[in-house]
Amino acid sequence: MKSAKIEKGINGIINIPGDKSISHRSIIIPSISNGVCEVSNILKSEDVINTLNAFRALGVKFEETKEKLIVYGKGINSLKKSSDNIYLGNSGTSARLLIGLLASQKFDSVLTGDSSLSSRPMERIVNPLNLMNAKIDTNSGKMPIKIYGNDLKNTEIEIDIPSAQIKSGLILAALNTKGKTKIIEKHTTRNHTEIMLESFEANIDLKKNDNKTEIIIIGKKELTPKNIDVPADLSSSAFFIVAALINKNSEITLKNININPTRNGILIALKKMGANIEIINNRFINNENVADLKVKSSQLNGCELDEDIAKLMIDEYPIISIAAAFANTPSVFKGLKELRVKESDRLNLIKINLEKCGCNCKIENDNLFINPIEKLNINNQNIQTDFDHRIAMSFLVMGSRLGELYIEKSDSIKTSFPNFVEEFNRAGGNIY
Repeated sequence: MKSAKIEKGINGIINIPGDKSISHRSIIIPSISNGVCEVSNILKSEDVINTLNAFRALGVKFEETKEKLIVYGKGINSLKKSSDNIYLGNSGTSARLLIGLLASQKFDSVLTGDSSLSSRPMERIVNPLNLMNAKIDTNSGKMPIKIYGNDLKNTEIEIDIPSAQIKSGLILAALNTKGKTKIIEKHTTRNHTEIMLESFEANIDLKKNDNKTEIIIIGKKELTPKNIDVPADLSSSAFFIVAALINKNSEITLKNININPTRNGILIALKKMGANIEIINNRFINNENVADLKVKSSQLNGCELDEDIAKLMIDEYPIISIAAAFANTPSVFKGLKELRVKESDRLNLIKINLEKCGCNCKIENDNLFINPIEKLNINNQNIQTDFDHRIAMSFLVMGSRLGELYIEKSDSIKTSFPNFVEEFNRAGGNIY
């Protein structure tokens, strides 16, 4: 797939798909609730479809219409053993949440994934589950994974790694564990699981203690289903936001965007760089903070982002690096260790591909230094993605300002934003 320079900017009302994180949870949590749930605006990407297929294999009934997914929940402890291994494609969210959920069930399960998912670390969720008496075999800490159904024991677990996937996997395990489980989160991460479980009347309590969050779950309580309206995805919005900022004559509107404060770091960072972003119609839907965004072309300045903000926007560093490449001054992004264990080593790929685009940058101790492009120049048109959807979309945006780039393995985009190319071109892009 190729992206080429545009002349008239990115304009119009952009159709952003449903939030991917919430879409996963809108299948998982209703499936273990006791009753029927209607989900509107769910993201129908490959990752989310793999979650849906997993729960079909576990005995959950779904009905799909053009506008809604209807979930017939089976209850907290009523899933059925899959007749085959459960394949999760490229979805790390599906894998880590399901490992936690299935660890407390009555049957054994085997989870598999594609080559990318099979290279990602799974001990980060398996090790804390072992403290709950989980019985899990891994392939040297990676997939495929065999989970032995077992009665877990309640305990207290402190999470060192800033990961909503780890936290959510432990919460799902605790829901089907007798007694009180306490999960202590040292770092702020996205809280969609907690928000949805509170709505579904789980016995869950959150307490702030200095910089830590204590999550207390009393297990074995049946969940009461509520209908869900999935807001639009801020991470997917970020590609259009940056495209509008760096291309002249651009003005876009994005509606119903999830701006949950545990993941809105991209908006904070871009505002710090001088971005013209207006947040309007701020409101709450299903207890999630939602707003409309208006974005106009802007002359950006470089900035320094510390490791604390990385916890609020780790997925957005590939695209904010594109913004930094066209800023007036250099940027420093610190504390990006987690970028190395995503769908690819994103930190290294950002550097490699920015250098191909004529940008001077370096990595020191998980910190990324970016000097803006002084003269539009492409050293190598072939962008390496290692089948990472966020790298692919970020450098398609780069091509819209810089010039023709060839994006390798661009099919990865289907894992999170199936109609990205169609929507980008409708707004004035030149992807072919």
